[in-house]
Amino acid sequence: MRSRVLCDTMAEEDDWLKREVLSHAGNRWAFGIIHALKEGGRLRHADIRRRLGKVTQRMLTRTLRQLERDGLIRRHDHEEIPPRVEYELTHLGEAFLLRIIPIWLWIFEHAEDFRTARLAHPGNIE
Repeated sequence: MRSRVLCDTMAEEDDWLKREVLSHAGNRWAFGIIHALKEGGRLRHADIRRRLGKVTQRMLTRTLRQLERDGLIRRHDHEEIPPRVEYELTHLGEAFLLRIIPIWLWIFEHAEDFRTARLAHPGNIE
């Protein structure tokens, strides 16, 4: 019942916000960046990239900008030469991470159940 009330109170024009913020939860790079900043504190671009492994420069930059736009991380430009920019997790980003971890754990715990259900589904194409 509570979920229905929440859905009904969200204005149609806020629907995009819900989708975009939830997309961070399902994006491995966004989740990885948020997790890296939680573990490592304030980090430079190269440090984040090293912690994530296979992320491309373009994807990392794009994801950092999206997370900053949504208030989950903060960018600190020290205006030095050579340039020095660091990123850190905001309070909003920490709260987001704390709520997303249980969902990720649940998905991993039930991954085999999802695979089994998909294989059993009549529309399954192998």
